[in-house]
Amino acid sequence: MKPRMFQKKATKAVKLWIFRHQLKTSSTPGNNEFTEEKLGQAERTELDVHFENLVTRAEATRINTERILKQTEYLLQPNPNARIEDYFFEKIEGKAPPRMTNLECLGHYMVEAGCEFGPGTPYGSALVSAGETEKALGVVEREFVQNVAHAFLVPLGNFLNGDCKTIAKERKLLESKRLDLDTCKSRLRKAHVAEIRATAEMDVHKAETEFERQAEITRLLMEGISSTHVNHHRCLKDFVDSQTTYFAKCYQHMLQLQKQLGSMSTSQATKDTTMPDLSPLALTSAIQKGPAVLGLESSMSVSPGACARRARVLYDYDAADVSEMSLLADEVIMVYSLPGVDYDWLMAEKAGQRGKVPVTYLELLN
Repeated sequence: MKPRMFQKKATKAVKLWIFRHQLKTSSTPGNNEFTEEKLGQAERTELDVHFENLVTRAEATRINTERILKQTEYLLQPNPNARIEDYFFEKIEGKAPPRMTNLECLGHYMVEAGCEFGPGTPYGSALVSAGETEKALGVVEREFVQNVAHAFLVPLGNFLNGDCKTIAKERKLLESKRLDLDTCKSRLRKAHVAEIRATAEMDVHKAETEFERQAEITRLLMEGISSTHVNHHRCLKDFVDSQTTYFAKCYQHMLQLQKQLGSMSTSQATKDTTMPDLSPLALTSAIQKGPAVLGLESSMSVSPGACARRARVLYDYDAADVSEMSLLADEVIMVYSLPGVDYDWLMAEKAGQRGKVPVTYLELLN
């Protein structure tokens, strides 16, 4: 018990000494000068307008860079729990653990569902195709995150943790030098004895020299913000290039998936319309009504001329198979619908050719 009591008393003594030391340091001439300036009782050494403009620009650069960096991190990782987990792993182990993206997880579940429903079924096959595409999108997203982190986040973070902190440190030191200079000037104004006045003048000269030297150092650092803006401009271009590549790859993957699902829907609809109903009741009715009900009569084909319309092609389109027709942007073609064709597609005729085209690539004309 005695050693513990002695330790507690020693701890209290140390805390009391620290408290008294803080009281003494809070009554230093520099702090007194700062208090008198706030109360309007002392003159303040002002910096030139150019220096104040540099301070304003440096502070604006810091604030806006922090906002952009923080929001970009939100964009790359929307889950706040994952961001916190990555932060602690980077602090402890130096690198965050790899994890599947949301798109990759969605694709994995879609593929599992498609395999369970049966890859040979229309829905199961569509799920597998969509799942593989979602996985590919997840890989593209991972590459995008890595590129943006390397080309955009790292330079902005280096500025905030490097140059920005150095400028803040030098500005704080400059403020301390300014307070010392104002204190020396205040002593000089109050000195009436010749010897004290001579000493005060020497102190003012020394403080002015140190203040001007520190002001020049701080000025040079803040003038370097211009080169920082140039570097951040280049990083922003890299960020936009990465976004462009990311969205272009996503578009290509989704366009291919759209074609695959469209082909599946069309083939399934054609199969459903051409396959006759072989139930006993349907067969009995078909025998009574004739072969047309079984789809064996060629007169059931729809004449396109009755409902054909003109349409302008919005984008180039490459046919995926022989049942489709390739298109060129801005050309005008005739389109019409047929029973059994999916609603996302129309039949088109051009220069004696006939084939399916996607509706999203067309603009119907009056």
